[in-house]
Amino acid sequence: MRETSGAGRRRSARLGALSLVAGVALTTQGMAVAVADPAPDRSWSSELETGGRACGAGETRAYVHATPSLRAVLSDPVNGGQPDAPPVAAEFEAWWTADGGTERRQATMTAKPQGSVFSWQLPEGIPADTVVSWHVRALSGGTVSPWSSEGAGAACEFVYDREAPQAPVVSSADYPDGDAWTDGVGVHGTFHVTSPSEDVEFYRYNFRGGRQLTVQASGPDRAADIDYLPESPGLHGLEVQAFDRAGNGSTPTNYQFRVGSGRVPAARWKLADAAGSHTAAAEAGPVARAGAGAAFGGAAPSGTDVTSSVSLDGTGHGFLTPDAPVVAPGGTFSAGAWVRPAAVDGTRTVVSQDTGQGPAFTLGLRQDDGKPVWSFAVGGTPLTGGVPETGEWAHVLGRYDARTGKARLYVNGRAVGDERTVTPAAGDGSFQIGRAQGAAGYRDRWQGEVGDVRVYDRVAVADEVAGLGTRKAQLLGHWALETAPGGISAESDGGQPLKLGPGASIFRTDETCDPLDPDCNPGDWPLADEGHLNLDGVSGYAATEKPVVDTGDSYTVSATVRLADQEPDHPMTVLSQGGAHGDAFKVRYEPSTFSWELVMSHADGPGAAETVVARYAEPDGGQGAGHRIAVVHDIAADRITLFVDGYAETAGTAEFRDGWTSGGGLQVGRGRTADGWGEYLHGAVDQVRVFSGALTDSEISALW
Repeated sequence: MRETSGAGRRRSARLGALSLVAGVALTTQGMAVAVADPAPDRSWSSELETGGRACGAGETRAYVHATPSLRAVLSDPVNGGQPDAPPVAAEFEAWWTADGGTERRQATMTAKPQGSVFSWQLPEGIPADTVVSWHVRALSGGTVSPWSSEGAGAACEFVYDREAPQAPVVSSADYPDGDAWTDGVGVHGTFHVTSPSEDVEFYRYNFRGGRQLTVQASGPDRAADIDYLPESPGLHGLEVQAFDRAGNGSTPTNYQFRVGSGRVPAARWKLADAAGSHTAAAEAGPVARAGAGAAFGGAAPSGTDVTSSVSLDGTGHGFLTPDAPVVAPGGTFSAGAWVRPAAVDGTRTVVSQDTGQGPAFTLGLRQDDGKPVWSFAVGGTPLTGGVPETGEWAHVLGRYDARTGKARLYVNGRAVGDERTVTPAAGDGSFQIGRAQGAAGYRDRWQGEVGDVRVYDRVAVADEVAGLGTRKAQLLGHWALETAPGGISAESDGGQPLKLGPGASIFRTDETCDPLDPDCNPGDWPLADEGHLNLDGVSGYAATEKPVVDTGDSYTVSATVRLADQEPDHPMTVLSQGGAHGDAFKVRYEPSTFSWELVMSHADGPGAAETVVARYAEPDGGQGAGHRIAVVHDIAADRITLFVDGYAETAGTAEFRDGWTSGGGLQVGRGRTADGWGEYLHGAVDQVRVFSGALTDSEISALW
């Protein structure tokens, strides 16, 4: 590469690049070449860029914050694509006006194959805040192309701007800075950003813990508005930087504000009124009138704060209404309830609000391709997802955000389906529980239980919805297996004991050996605490007399187990609970695949279909601390999970919808086979726990 610059180089420019004599030009290398005369639309140059920005002039010129590199692709428009096309060199020239004259810089780049990219890093000394122009031409096979600025082309321009804008100014009437706590979670706020600098193009910002975003500046004060929906209470922060068109960034402005807890529901009916009541008391909002088909004193979902529900019979009398609107027309709202459908056919409504001709919104279930799905419809646009099941509790919630125009459906605390933009109807009529308004009267009536209806005049945020729609697991039984006087091992809180069968015994030792002692055998001490259950693999087991957990609902079962053999010769079940013919669930070790298996039967019958989840694990051979096994059946997610050694990364999952309620007791050390009881475990079992409800991954990890 050869560069020339300044007044002393102007003569070289005239001789080597600009002077034409009898159709011949002298290049900067001093060789004479013919001057090409292609038509203006046959330019040799393309893809011109200044510092990575497209070539432009005037209003579209580039602004850069560092001395840029110029870029061009050069190729003969006539024969550049031919295999024998000669190589091409590039000559760049940049110029600007200074002190009444023109300053120029030039450089010729080494030849390359045609179609190559050429770049020239401009030297230091390019003036700031000055319009600099540049163009490029090709030298190839004794030919010099026109400059890229000639004919139909134009010179590229840029301005080198190295001065950063001043820090932006942030204000908010919704969430003012300072020590005041402002309402709150689920309520949108606007933050107004301005800049004292005149050349600000955009702002880059992020709220504490969030991703970085940009917003364009506009107007005479170069302002922008930033929307924010707080999802947690506490001290929040907004950091904003102003950027000019050259990409110079200001020092950041940090704006801090305090967000209060979300507003309580605008209306709430717990629906735990006494049997025979004709109205539903309101914790917030108006009292609701009950139709004759509404019966209080119904069941409630376990693991929640709901204590009772109302049963609606699906007839024209099965409803409740406050005879007044609850949701503001077109306003933001979130509405949800615990429900247990007695029927999932047709369209059935949990809550809605009248418009005079129909519902402004409905929350309930409908049919999709002949199958029931949960549904939230706003202004006639339905959002669907999840599967309603007869007799199964679910929490459903619909959310509409007037600021964004988007609606979302949640089932059991999880978002289902897609978030969609909807157009709300002006629903200023009465709020309804258990029915929806139609052109000819009320319809789409709910049949089943409804509990704890809540309506918010704000966005119910994700963590909040998860809390509303999650059934907390409850410990039903814990057997430490420390002692078994008379062959009975007690449950820790006085529940059903485990009765030991023949071939089962409690192993105890008063002294454990030092694991660092080479003579210490890990099999010589209990798996946990002072004892564990030993099973002989032939007839040994322990069992409760009656079922411990409802296997038709969500549950969690866990234990620590150590296999006695290095090479087990048959499948061995550690935990199971079933019926007359099979196990609703069982956890066994399958030596042929070296894995623990969770086996879920789809029905209590001979040859019933099974879903199996497996995780690899080497046999223990009577050594070590054993394996920590846990089973989670989550009906809200229609999912089963097998944990091995207590961690999510060692877990296997599968979809499962066909849980059934078993009538047999909890079995430790055996399971059902085609020939009756079998798959006896040879090894040790300790710390058996049973929960109603599905433990989370972190709760599983914390069990041991």
